[in-house]
Amino acid sequence: MNYIPLVARTFIAIIFLYSGVKKILNFSGTQQMMTDQGLPLVGMLLIGAIVFELLGAISLVLGYKTRWGSLLLIIFLIPSTIIFHNFLADPTETISFLKNLAILGALLMVYYYGAGPVSLDTQTSSADNSRRSHEE
Repeated sequence: MNYIPLVARTFIAIIFLYSGVKKILNFSGTQQMMTDQGLPLVGMLLIGAIVFELLGAISLVLGYKTRWGSLLLIIFLIPSTIIFHNFLADPTETISFLKNLAILGALLMVYYYGAGPVSLDTQTSSADNSRRSHEE
């Protein structure tokens, strides 16, 4: 049972790892798609999206600073969902919008409950507590 949060965090992270790497490998195409959406400062936004996705995903997988990682992904996901999966403007985006809502829900759970027992956060916390008890 201790491994379930690790598996869940990894499953959540996979989509962001894939997306971040895909953006790097097709930087100009992604940049053009964002330009077509009318976004300003596309290069800077794209680099920010890549950084948020990759750092957030790595944080989830490792269970290191997991709340910060989930927050990065939430901050990335909210505007990208509204801009690129606006089901009001394009009804074919409804499923993608709803999937992103589900991912946001999962990220909020990670943010609230933390990484779980199999994580660097837990190991770091245990080591800090052990060190404090030896000092007393």
